[in-house]
Formats: sequence, structure tokens, C-alpha cells
Amino acid sequence: MSGVGFAPQVQWLLLDGADAQQALATLRQGFASVRCTRLFEGTEFQAVSEHGPLLVDLHDCPALAALCQHDPQTWRGLLFASDASQAVMLSHLRRMLTVSFGLNHRALLGYYNRQTASYFFDACDAADLSRWLGPIRLLRWFGGTWADLAIGSQGWQQLRNPQWAVEPLGIDESLTHRQRERLQSCLLEQHIWRWCQSMGTDYARMASHVQEGLSLGFSDRTVLDGWLWLRLQHPRAQLPGVPDGLSQKERLEHVRRQWQNDQS
Repeated sequence: MSGVGFAPQVQWLLLDGADAQQALATLRQGFASVRCTRLFEGTEFQAVSEHGPLLVDLHDCPALAALCQHDPQTWRGLLFASDASQAVMLSHLRRMLTVSFGLNHRALLGYYNRQTASYFFDACDAADLSRWLGPIRLLRWFGGTWADLAIGSQGWQQLRNPQWAVEPLGIDESLTHRQRERLQSCLLEQHIWRWCQSMGTDYARMASHVQEGLSLGFSDRTVLDGWLWLRLQHPRAQLPGVPDGLSQKERLEHVRRQWQNDQS
């Protein structure tokens, strides 16, 4: 991935509808003739299709295509260059929605979200990109990781399809270990970002506290949140040793008692 200042003409926008209310209003008011299709229609997610992504056809509207690239904070989503028909594009994009991991687990892959895209596609090698991009020649979006968002260093990301000879994307495609790792990082760093937003704290500081909590074995999200509250109350306390054989909640209570005793 790389930041770029120029890209060939794009023909499609996959708008992240849940994160682009102003763009949706502008489409209704100023671009009513542009063809738009809800990505979740006809899928198992149809019940929430009006809140899901919208595939916007930019072929006959260069003014809207230019607007998407000049105002990416309003037009939040992914821009595509592709020679494929709308039917082919929709089929491929809908196939990308569900993935599998492990033996019996399926999930919705929110690749149309700019932050998620910044983690997921970063975990793809040339063969993976050839499969996941399929009929898409070029993919670009304005974004970055949650850490990038926190420090204001987002920018244009661009990927070209290597077009290797690979098997087409399967139904409920299985995620690779690297892809699962990066998506887990996305969820964890989003959680850190939300803590920073609610508490007004520095991202690097909060990320450091999270790593401390993970090193103490606090992998359960509720226990990790309890640890963060405790750490913010004792920002200069030294990490105590924790006995083996305790549950996560018991380990957290042990740390709490140690720090309270140190203050008394």
C-alpha cells in the first residue's frame, strides 16, 4: 500500500453507508440519477441493508468521481477501477462479505470500512490480492490504521491487482493466519482509540497500558477494561508480580489490592 497523489479514473465507489450520512444526503439531493445498489440486498444481511454499504456507479458522473477524491472525509469508502459489469462487481463484492476461520466459525468481513481495509489488505500477499481483488484493477481509499487516525496521519492508500493466475475467491473464504492477526489488531486498536476519545487520553499512553494488561494475562475484554480503569487511577504504580493459578478476574483483584496497600 502507498499514499499517492494521482490515480486513473475510477468507475465505482463502495460507500460505507454507516459512516457517511452527509454523502448519502448529497447523493439524494444532487445526484439522484446516479445508479446506486445496496450491497447487502439479496444476502443474509438484507435486514440491515439500508445501514450497509452502497455501490455507487461513477461511470457517467465524472463530477461525482472527482468529488469523492477531493473530499474523502465526506465520501467514506473504497474507490475502484474495473472493466467488469455491475453484475460481476456485485457478485464479487458480495462474496467478499462472509469469511470463515477455524473449523466452525463464520463472520462478516467489513472490508468496505476504511480502517478495516487498512489492516486487512495489508495482510495480503500478491496471490491473496489477486484472489480478493478479482475483477478490480485498482483499489484506493483515504485512511490508515486506528493509530494513524489518532495522530492525524491518514492518507491515500492504493493497491493494484497483481492479476496472478489463482483460484477465484471461494464461498466463505478461509482467512489466513496473517489476516486473522491483522483483523484482531484492528479490533484491539479500535478499542484503544475509543478509550482515548472517551477519556481524552494520549493514544500511545493508552496503547502502552493495554500492552501491560495483556502481559498480565488480561485478554478478556471486560477484565482488560477493568485493568485500564485501574491503571488510569494509578498511572505511576509499578507492575506487581501476580501468582500463578489465578483467573483473570482474580489477577486483576490482586493488582488492585497491591496498589491500594502501597498507598495506605
